[in-house]
Amino acid sequence: MKESEEIIQALLKFRNERDWEQFHNPKDLALAISIESSELLELFLWKKAEDANTDKVKEELADIFSFAFLLAEKYGLDVKEIVFDKIKTNGEKYPVDKAKGTAKKYTEL
Repeated sequence: MKESEEIIQALLKFRNERDWEQFHNPKDLALAISIESSELLELFLWKKAEDANTDKVKEELADIFSFAFLLAEKYGLDVKEIVFDKIKTNGEKYPVDKAKGTAKKYTEL
C-alpha cells in the first residue's frame, strides 16, 4: 500500500468511527483547509519565522494535510500523481534558466 493510501485509510477509519463523514463534504473540507492554514499563519504573526513554536507548526500542518488528503479522497484523486503533475506544470512555467534565484511570477520572467 502506498504511503498516501495508508494515511487516507487511517483518516477514514478515524472519521468513520466517529460518524463524521456527514460533515466532510468537499466544501467543508476546503473551508477546513483554509481555516487550519490561517491557524498556521497565526503562529508566525508578529514573530520572526525561527521563533514560531515548532510543535504547534507540526500540529497545524497535520490538520492541513489531513483535510487535504480527505478532500483528495472525496474526488478520487491520487495525491502523489497530482503533486507530481503540479511540479511538472510549474517546471514548464518556471524554467530554471529564467526562474533560478528570483521570486518573480512566471508572467514576469
